[in-house]
Amino acid sequence: MVDQSASRRVLILGAGNIGCWLGGRLQAAGAEVHFVGRPRMLDALRAHGLTLTDLDGGRLQLPAADLRLYEAIPEGLAGPWLVLLCVKSRATATAAAELGKHLPAGTLVLSMQNGISNAEVAQAAAPGLMVLPGVVPYNVAEIGPGGLHRGSDGQLSVQDHPDLQAWLPLLDAAGLPVAMYDDLKPVQWGKLLLNLNNIVNALSAQPLRAQLLDADLRACTAALIDETLGLLTRAGIKPMKQGPVSPRWLPWVLRLPTPLFKLVARRMLRIDDKARSSMADDLARNNTTEVNAINGEVLRLAGKLGVLAPVNARVVTLLKAWTPRSSPMSGRAMRKFLNV
Repeated sequence: MVDQSASRRVLILGAGNIGCWLGGRLQAAGAEVHFVGRPRMLDALRAHGLTLTDLDGGRLQLPAADLRLYEAIPEGLAGPWLVLLCVKSRATATAAAELGKHLPAGTLVLSMQNGISNAEVAQAAAPGLMVLPGVVPYNVAEIGPGGLHRGSDGQLSVQDHPDLQAWLPLLDAAGLPVAMYDDLKPVQWGKLLLNLNNIVNALSAQPLRAQLLDADLRACTAALIDETLGLLTRAGIKPMKQGPVSPRWLPWVLRLPTPLFKLVARRMLRIDDKARSSMADDLARNNTTEVNAINGEVLRLAGKLGVLAPVNARVVTLLKAWTPRSSPMSGRAMRKFLNV
């Protein structure tokens, strides 16, 4: 068990939007937080510090001089540590292997990443560590150098483990309360169903709220969710509700005419105009997206079941054909291509 009195040292591996949001909140609550990230984000933090805002009007500022920033995992990390693994899914195995080289055996690592399989990949790459899956339900967007904005609501979820107990007071103090589950897979699939909207949002290049108010774009997301729900039923997986609407009702709600949708989905639309998906950010910067960890999971499940998932396959084809010269897709054009 972790000594609760020492439970203040946190390593953020993957200091992007989510990593910096969680780490910033923890540092403001008194934790000793070390951020490991890419030069682009670290340079912005060194120049501007870290400013966190949210849709409720909250604002938190951490001066650049108070931030511990690294481009690689620093040497000499004596425990105990809580590690929040926030790298993109494609970097999971490499990042976890590096953690295994630097941290004491048994160090607790929370995989706060999209997708279903990252914790398992990380555990295989660093068998001496204790890797638990987690789910971040809300959207965090970069709105300027060193400025991050939480544009939607939700509570963190993590697979339960005794070693997590010592860190709960710190997480609570940081305004990051955690819901714990014996099996996180239903929660992860519930979140992935919502994340199926990310590729639609990215290809449309619209803010999330504006995109959700487009009936044709909603129809595309509804078709992706419908197809995935069918696969989950075949596999005997019951996804857990992760938003205001039950998973089985999501496609129906999304297909409502926009005036009715605005009435029925008021809580779903509690997203401010700054919110957008991380996949949209990646596509705009010509970075590799996390489509393999989201729609790719659906396609892999279909393969295991010996069936097809044509809507998810088509939308992945669209994303893979995207170039910096591509124009944003209208809802009508996307719907026609997906045949939905």
